[in-house]
Amino acid sequence: MKVKTVLCGGCFNVIHEGHIFFLQRARALGSRLVVVVASDVHNKKPYARSAVVRARAVRSLGLADKVIIGSSRSFLSTVSKVKPQVIALGYDQTLPADVAKAVEERGIAVKRIARYKKLSTRALAKRSKNRRL
Repeated sequence: MKVKTVLCGGCFNVIHEGHIFFLQRARALGSRLVVVVASDVHNKKPYARSAVVRARAVRSLGLADKVIIGSSRSFLSTVSKVKPQVIALGYDQTLPADVAKAVEERGIAVKRIARYKKLSTRALAKRSKNRRL
């Protein structure tokens, strides 16, 4: 059986049910799941955690075959390195125009994963911060 690699990514600052749903659905699209955790340069959230901490948290879920920290320069360099057959996007994610064009030229399928409930990392992070006060 030929390995079908699925690539997905995100910031994953506060892991929640929506992330687990997303990763499970992405995993179901192929036989190998590679998760890209956004580099610190691309994680501008006020509740940002370091990429090393976020990657460790994603690994601990046991859903990915490989977890990597994304390039600080371009998502396209990560796509070129991983060589996926499928890229899974969350309901609110988009590919930059240059990446979308390259993905299309390479024949990589792009699959959109539906939103899970109305979970918001921002709201969860804010609620968590308020509980600590």
